[in-house]
Amino acid sequence: MSAISASEKVDGFTRKSMRKAQKQRKSQGSSQYRTHTAPVELSPLPQLKDAPSTEQQELFTQKLQQCCMLFDFLDSVTDLKSKEIKRATLNELVDYVSTNRGVLVEPAYPEITNMICTNIFRILPPSENPDFDPEEDEPTLEAAWPHIQLVYEFLLRFLENPDFQPSIAKRYIDQKFVLQLLELFDSEDPRERDFLKTILHRIYGKFLGLRAFIRKQINNIFLRIINGFALPLKAEHKQFLMKVLIPLHTAKGLALFHAQLAYCVVQFLEKDPTLTEPVIRGLLKFWPKTCSQKEVMFLGEIEEILDVIEPTQFKKIQEPLFKQISKCVTNPHFQVAERALYFWNNEYILSLIEENIDKILPIMFGSLYRISKEHWNPTIVALVYNVLKTLMEMNCTLFDELTSSYKADRSRVEEKEENEYYI
Repeated sequence: MSAISASEKVDGFTRKSMRKAQKQRKSQGSSQYRTHTAPVELSPLPQLKDAPSTEQQELFTQKLQQCCMLFDFLDSVTDLKSKEIKRATLNELVDYVSTNRGVLVEPAYPEITNMICTNIFRILPPSENPDFDPEEDEPTLEAAWPHIQLVYEFLLRFLENPDFQPSIAKRYIDQKFVLQLLELFDSEDPRERDFLKTILHRIYGKFLGLRAFIRKQINNIFLRIINGFALPLKAEHKQFLMKVLIPLHTAKGLALFHAQLAYCVVQFLEKDPTLTEPVIRGLLKFWPKTCSQKEVMFLGEIEEILDVIEPTQFKKIQEPLFKQISKCVTNPHFQVAERALYFWNNEYILSLIEENIDKILPIMFGSLYRISKEHWNPTIVALVYNVLKTLMEMNCTLFDELTSSYKADRSRVEEKEENEYYI
C-alpha cells in the first residue's frame, strides 16, 4: 500500500478522489481473464428469416457456432467489425428463438448450450474492494456485457420456449452447469446477478431432478456469505439476523434447512457475542408449542449456541432460558425431555451452570424433582436422577434447602386438597 501524505490525511475529499481514480484505472471486466481470442475476422451470415425453411436449421447452427468466438472488450479499438457482427447475430438468435416454433430440435441442444457455456462461464476478476458493499461502492462492471447480456437473454428465451424439452436439455443443463452458474453470483455487476436470479428460477421450475441439488448448493453459498462478513458487523447484517434468520425458525419445513440455519446463527454469534441475548430471546419467542420435532431441533441449536457463549452473555439469558429448559424436561414426549437433559452431558455448559448454580438450581429443581417421581419413561427418570445428583454436588446446602421447601409446599397442597375433598 502506498504511503499517504500529510495533506491527504487532512483532506479526506482528496484521498477519496485519488482512491476512486486508482480504482477506475485498475477496474477491469472479466473478459481479460478469458484464454480465447478472436483469431479471424467474422463474416456476416445470411439472415435466418430470408433463408429457405429447409436451410434454416443448418444456418441456425452456423450462427450458434459463430457466436462462440470471444473478443477482448478491454481493447476498445480492435475487432470492431467482428464484435458488431456477433452482437447483431446474438440479437437475431434471441428473436429467432422467441418468435418461432419448431426450432428447438434435438440436435440443436448441444450447439445451444455450448454457445451459452462458452460465453458466460468464465473466471471472474478479483475484486478491487474486498469489503465491497453493493449499496455504497461502485461495482466492477462486466466489460463484455454487450455480448454477455444477449447470451443471457438467449438462454432465458431458450428455457421459456414452448418447445423446450427438459428431458433432452438435462443432458447438458446438469449439476455441473448449475454449479458454474452459481459461481457467477460472485460477479459485482448487478445486471448479471439479476439475469442469474431469473435464469436459476427458471431452471428450478423446469428441472425437477435438480431442485434438491440447487437448494443444497444455495445453502452452501449462504454459509459462505456469512463467513465472509467483515467486523464489526454492519447494522444491516444484524437486522438480517433478527428480521430474517430468527423468524425463519417458524417455517413449516424447518427440518429441511435447520442445520444450515443454526450454523448461520452460530456464525453470527462467534463474530459478535453481544448478539447472543437478542438471538436467544428471539428463539424463546418463537419456541414451538405443539411440534415435538421442532422442539428437539430448537434444543439442539440452543446447545450449539451455549457451546460458544461467553460467560458474561450467559448471565444475561440464564433465567428465561432455563425456565424454558425446565418446561422441556417435564415434556411428556420423551425425546424432548431427553434432549433437554443431555445439556448436563456437555462439560462447558455444566461449568456455566456451576458458576451460576444459585440462579439456575431454584428454576430447575421443582420440575426435576417432580418428574423423577412421575415421568412415565424409565430412561428419563434415570437421566433426571443423574442431573439431580450433579446439581446436589454443585451446591449441597442450596439443594437441601430447596428439597425441604419443595416437600413443605407439597405437604400444604396435599393437605389443602384433602380438606377440600372432605368438605
